[in-house]
Amino acid sequence: MAHITGGRFLLHPPSPPFLSHRHQHAPVVSEKSPFIPPHRLSIVCQCKRIQDDSTNHINTADNGRRRSKLLSFFPKSPASVSSVQDLFEFICSGPLLDKVGLTREKIAESIDVWLLCGAKLATLFKLNELYLNDAQKVRFYHYYIPVFLWCEDQVSQHRGLFADAEEIPPLVIGFSAPQGCGKTTLVYAIDYLFRLSGRKIATLSIDDFYLTAEDQAKLREANPENRLLELRGNAGSHDLGLSVETLSSLTKLSREGVKMKIPRYDKSAFSGRGDRSDPSTWPEIEGPLTAILFEGWMLGFKPVPPEVVRAVDPQLEIINKNLEAYYDAWDKFVNSWIVIKIKDPSCVYQWRLQAEVAMIADGNTGMTDEEVLDFVSRYLPAYKAYLPTLYEEGPNGSDPRHLLVVEIDEGRNPILEN
Repeated sequence: MAHITGGRFLLHPPSPPFLSHRHQHAPVVSEKSPFIPPHRLSIVCQCKRIQDDSTNHINTADNGRRRSKLLSFFPKSPASVSSVQDLFEFICSGPLLDKVGLTREKIAESIDVWLLCGAKLATLFKLNELYLNDAQKVRFYHYYIPVFLWCEDQVSQHRGLFADAEEIPPLVIGFSAPQGCGKTTLVYAIDYLFRLSGRKIATLSIDDFYLTAEDQAKLREANPENRLLELRGNAGSHDLGLSVETLSSLTKLSREGVKMKIPRYDKSAFSGRGDRSDPSTWPEIEGPLTAILFEGWMLGFKPVPPEVVRAVDPQLEIINKNLEAYYDAWDKFVNSWIVIKIKDPSCVYQWRLQAEVAMIADGNTGMTDEEVLDFVSRYLPAYKAYLPTLYEEGPNGSDPRHLLVVEIDEGRNPILEN
């Protein structure tokens, strides 16, 4: 069993009841390399095929979010993980290690953590960790686990700023990432790994702060010539008062027994135009929170000179003006930032199209190719105007010491940043 305390996994304290599991056959351990300490190799006996009820637990207690499409990110053809040593070498070939401060020596000393996280993620995504294909191994060991360990380090640094007797506010980690790039799945995986220790985590999206259907209709009527404000999405279509109220309250959730409800948005309402969910359905969160995972496609965007937005699309001028209020409503609450960087915003169209195809294949309703193009076209001007500044300067108000930039390819996998 494993437990996280003070930012580290320990192997002896019991896990919460929902983490009980049954063991199967372990992978063959290679003895060809002495680099991994022998006592670390023994953990493979504890990280065999895990069959537990933790997936169902998280799926029914995941802050009220639906996760029905997450498994589509993982191809299913098998490729056996033959040994811990082979896996160790694979981990050490990852593109994020320098960014998250990991060396071969540190990985070797914590190989048990990597194995356990990998096994638990395989359970979460209903995969067999002994037969992960290359794409699945990349997603787990080059992406999700390194980012999670970086988040763990950020939590440790944050908590180290407070005396033992002090109430410690939760660390707010902001995830700025384009639509369709896999940020929801990334946040889901990190939230899950945090919860394995029994920690209390809140997940929040900028989507949760969209205007109500009634207020969005008023915004549309007030800007009849601006297609960028016709539907939800761009700056101006969010309830910033609700944002401040929610984030202010969440960051004070540092005591046992203190509870609050957090808003949720129903994108399926009004034939897909969306509306805020009824408050009676909002999930309830109880303190003390360790971290708040806050994600969004335009999180961290900052206004640029008017001539820049006019060159991209004149309709962006009002969006740019609206964006001036977003730092105080969102960005100032974020302590640590993760920015998912893409080379070309046009990837968003392809990713969205893939998601719609998957939805239709599963028997659900989805947008046509033309509808997807229209949908994405309402966001592309903002990407073109604001992503260059985001990538060059970081999110609005960010500290480089608490900023992780992850560049991904068209397959949504991390790559070495140019």
